[in-house]
Amino acid sequence: QVQFVESGGGLVQPGGSLRLSCAASGLTLDDYAIGWFRQAPGKEREGVSCSSASDASTYYADSVKGRFTISRDSAKRTVYLQINSVQPEDTAVYYCAANLMRRRCVWPIRGYEHDYWGQGTQVTVSS
Repeated sequence: QVQFVESGGGLVQPGGSLRLSCAASGLTLDDYAIGWFRQAPGKEREGVSCSSASDASTYYADSVKGRFTISRDSAKRTVYLQINSVQPEDTAVYYCAANLMRRRCVWPIRGYEHDYWGQGTQVTVSS
């Protein structure tokens, strides 16, 4: 059974940092591009970052470039999202998912190309 489990969210002050984790089981991480998405209250889900399995390329939404860093540890079957200099607009539930169609990210990433969504982890930025 394939499962993704996100963790690492929480309450953080503006300017702070978090590292989100996406632990995968039941599949070989190196076979898939992995996307991080987020959904804020009342807003549509948006793709924020993607990690390619084929060539280690990474992609970011303009709103997070320079602040977010995606990485993967295949041995641990985990994909990370380092979030620095958090802003109130980063408040959202963050999800990871595997792109079942590609090993290399195509930006922007599309939710419908992804599966094995986790339950998400809540990030709240507030002073």
